[in-house]
Amino acid sequence: MKIALINENSQAAKNALICATLKKVAEPLGHEVYNYGMYSAEDASQLTYVQNGILAAVLLNSGAADYVVTGCGTGEGAMLACNVFPGVLCGHIVDPSDAYMFAQINDGNAVALPFAKGFGWGAELNLEYIFEKLFSGESGQGYPKERVVPEQRNKKILDEVKKVTHQELTYILKNLDRELVKGALSGEKFKEYFFANCKDEKIAECVREVTA
Repeated sequence: MKIALINENSQAAKNALICATLKKVAEPLGHEVYNYGMYSAEDASQLTYVQNGILAAVLLNSGAADYVVTGCGTGEGAMLACNVFPGVLCGHIVDPSDAYMFAQINDGNAVALPFAKGFGWGAELNLEYIFEKLFSGESGQGYPKERVVPEQRNKKILDEVKKVTHQELTYILKNLDRELVKGALSGEKFKEYFFANCKDEKIAECVREVTA
């Protein structure tokens, strides 16, 4: 699984810590981690939490990533921004039990974490345990076990509802403010990682157009 890490400007200074912790857990399990930044608070390309949502949607809908780890100060803004878009099902994750139940009950493809609120002693340990619960096993298996059938049914219903309530991503990208989108897709390593892994030529062409 290709896991993309995205940090916005207020918590960019923690990118190295978050990325190292994510790689520590995910890579021994056979997953690949792609760090899309921001890499530091001084990056030339500055991301807001709204742009985190744009970038997450582009990566997930194109197949360039299978999962997105993002967040902001509280995690709430990044979660809301991600869920605005089609093809993104993002949970707000505070602790390992949140991570486990989101993975097993909701079977999403993105998480938003609070990287400021409550981020004190043991924060890196909490991150490590969260990532273990997210990526160590197969998701969508249900919790508790007697709820497996209705939970899996409800996830399929939600997926179908999102197909109806959202526009196609290429339409969205072309109709959003052009500078907002370009800013979201202008990270130092975006083109290198995205075009090497993108599986959807229609989205790739749209990205070329809106970032030209």
